[in-house]
Amino acid sequence: MHEITDWKAAVSAGVIAGVVFMMAEMMMVWLFMGQSPWGPPRMMAAMVLGKEVLPPPADFSLTAMMTAMAIHLPLSAVYGAIIGWLVHRFDMLAAVLIGMVFGIVALYVVNFYLIAPAMFPWFVEARNWVSLVAHAMFGIVAAAAYVGLRKPSAHRAASSTGR
Repeated sequence: MHEITDWKAAVSAGVIAGVVFMMAEMMMVWLFMGQSPWGPPRMMAAMVLGKEVLPPPADFSLTAMMTAMAIHLPLSAVYGAIIGWLVHRFDMLAAVLIGMVFGIVALYVVNFYLIAPAMFPWFVEARNWVSLVAHAMFGIVAAAAYVGLRKPSAHRAASSTGR
């Protein structure tokens, strides 16, 4: 059993999940919805840059992409820390299930149905199965990465060294 959260592993897991999320959402929007892969980063960037950055055009913009990542990766690190704290006592299967539920409920539902309508109304347009799957995937990847990266607990480390 892991008595304490490995915060370094949790933050790292969040960043890993954030990168996977961004790539997966961009690919799914393009492959399954026939939309520009640059739309989701532009929606994120609009949180800072304003609605003017929203498509059209939905082409590549270095400013929009860098702004989106400057928002997305720190949030991913924070969400990874929360997921690490939630799953630190669990094995891989339980952790992944908890991560998936966190991704769907805390990230997708709260962000898209509570926060977005009040603060960032353009995200309401992204209420779809692709966003749902991407957020579930974030939770799964963050939880799995955390379990894989966390240091062994003191109890486990002591028993494996014969102490």
